[in-house]
Amino acid sequence: MTPSLPQDTPIVESGNPDARTLLLLHGGGGPQTVAPIAGHLAATMHVLAPTHPGWNGTSRPDDIASVAQLATAYLENLLERGERDVVVVGSSIGGWIALEMAIQSADERYVGLVGAVIDIDGVGAVVEGEPVADFFALDARQLAEAAWHNPELGYRDPAAFTDEQRAIQQSNGQTMAAIAGRGMSDATLLERLDAITVPTLVVFGASDRIVTPAYGPAVARAIPGAEFAVVPDAGHLPHLEAPESTWAVIDPFVNRIR
Repeated sequence: MTPSLPQDTPIVESGNPDARTLLLLHGGGGPQTVAPIAGHLAATMHVLAPTHPGWNGTSRPDDIASVAQLATAYLENLLERGERDVVVVGSSIGGWIALEMAIQSADERYVGLVGAVIDIDGVGAVVEGEPVADFFALDARQLAEAAWHNPELGYRDPAAFTDEQRAIQQSNGQTMAAIAGRGMSDATLLERLDAITVPTLVVFGASDRIVTPAYGPAVARAIPGAEFAVVPDAGHLPHLEAPESTWAVIDPFVNRIR
């Protein structure tokens, strides 16, 4: 059976419904982590910002047990909506999903659905000598130090969380581990990236330590014609830490592909 999104999957729509559609895919931190991207790009596009199945208390069916299956479910949703030429933007694990969607869009059923990809500090690939950090082994302080140029901006004292927030955070982590694996990677992804034929921009924060500085360029080199851009003074979530610098590298690409 082809994976599909559950009926209760929240999808927040913003922007001009008559403009080109942009599918915005969040990372492990949940949909709030990509809200600035939605707010920025909704000025000129029709933005769809879903919550991944299993995040924030939503349901996750058994047939969505991998990033590849989640990518298929999103393609099926775009197909049902009658979308074409969608710009897919993903952050962290969302970037991995976006790349997987672009690969799968070569399938006859999905041809024409994905028109461009922006991968922001995406994980997923196995790059020799450039391992992804063991996200699940990091405590709150270590995570802030790995993910932020300025760790004090990203650190949240676990003691400040409510019981409900802690439960959601724990559930989100369990879902991410189930879908992405503890290694946050797919050994076949890098070699399959040459199947991507749409314009692609790979963006990385210069201070990202979830992956090493050489990781992003290796991913970009594996995608035919892909562009690579660095956001200075930013880590794994450059759109949160250095939004204006992030728009400075994203906007020219978006303007060129219109």
